[in-house]
Amino acid sequence: MNSSDFISQAQTHSARNYEPLPIVLARGEGVWVWDVEGRKYMDMLSSYSALNQGHRHPKVLKAMTDQMARLCLTSRAFHHDTFGPFCETITRVCRMDQVLLMNTGAEAVETAIKAARRWGYRHKKVEPDRAEIIVCNGNFHGRTTTIVGFSSEELYREGFGPFGPGFRMIPYDDAAALEQAVTPNTVAFLVEPIQGEAGIKVPRPGYLAAVRRVCTERAILLMLDEIQTGFGRTGRLFCADYEDARPDVLIVGKALGGGCFPVSGALASKEIMSVFTPGNHGSTFGGNPLACAVGKAAVEVIVEENLPGNAFQMGEYLRAELAKMNSKHVAEIRGKGLLVGVELRPESGPARPFCEKLGRLGVLAKETHGTIIRLAPPLVIRKDELDWALERIEQVLKG
Repeated sequence: MNSSDFISQAQTHSARNYEPLPIVLARGEGVWVWDVEGRKYMDMLSSYSALNQGHRHPKVLKAMTDQMARLCLTSRAFHHDTFGPFCETITRVCRMDQVLLMNTGAEAVETAIKAARRWGYRHKKVEPDRAEIIVCNGNFHGRTTTIVGFSSEELYREGFGPFGPGFRMIPYDDAAALEQAVTPNTVAFLVEPIQGEAGIKVPRPGYLAAVRRVCTERAILLMLDEIQTGFGRTGRLFCADYEDARPDVLIVGKALGGGCFPVSGALASKEIMSVFTPGNHGSTFGGNPLACAVGKAAVEVIVEENLPGNAFQMGEYLRAELAKMNSKHVAEIRGKGLLVGVELRPESGPARPFCEKLGRLGVLAKETHGTIIRLAPPLVIRKDELDWALERIEQVLKG
């Protein structure tokens, strides 16, 4: 079968909830992927930051295959010998007391929401069923009905209601708006350090520190969704590290699975995590042996290879080289580390045709919010590899 055959097969038998570029991938290694015809591409999307370690990192792959040969699934009805070591590793690296492991990012966000509500009832004495969580305009925290219910994007919401109450929306990058929105029923503020799906929106310097101060003063939980920005993507281990804005609840996923397996979690203090007791929250696959083996190796690779440091250096270089192109199509270049958004001018049209041209030249990127090209290669990328991509990006942006 060729690419057209595979695409036709998928369109016939799969619901159309994505609009992929017309490329059918069959193999990956590091920052590179190959399609079914053998054509080579550089992956400049990293599965939306799930491939920080690159495709098929040897250490992650070995941990996975070794574990597959021993034990894959137990459910949490029994202990297993990879659970404790992984929990110890991730809590130590993230500087948090405890973790509750799940599978997908959305599940980790749902876990954080449940934790915040129950914490509010137990510790703030909020009246039953009155807890409120403040969120931001332009947010993206997942696709469950609870989460899309507090999205400002109509595309995510239309036709999926009714939605539950308990969320209040404020503008992003506005600490004063947060302070004004807090009420006696407020239990938490849920926010992305950089809004990825909204178009790589980077808040002004000091924003995270300011919201940390507001949350402390008003006795509400700061819950940071670092699913896309975490584990080195922005040039620090976590994006909040730029301002030492330590969260009360840290939500992680994507790169935690090392590009091999879905792993996510919510991390917090023992006090916050004490709201969970046996039977009131869980997941059959959450914290399974295979996930724990992969997750432990994935975190170790990030730390041992100093991928945050490489992301910082390569990100600085990438944005500087993009700016030097002085393209008539580009309105703004923004981002941190290797999470970069190239916003096109309205008169240049949508970003999709630009991404299609990049694909034909061997660079895989994806549009977001119509006019923005997202560039986010694996954090293992070298300067010579980045130069290879930049040559092709320049052809497209200056064409």
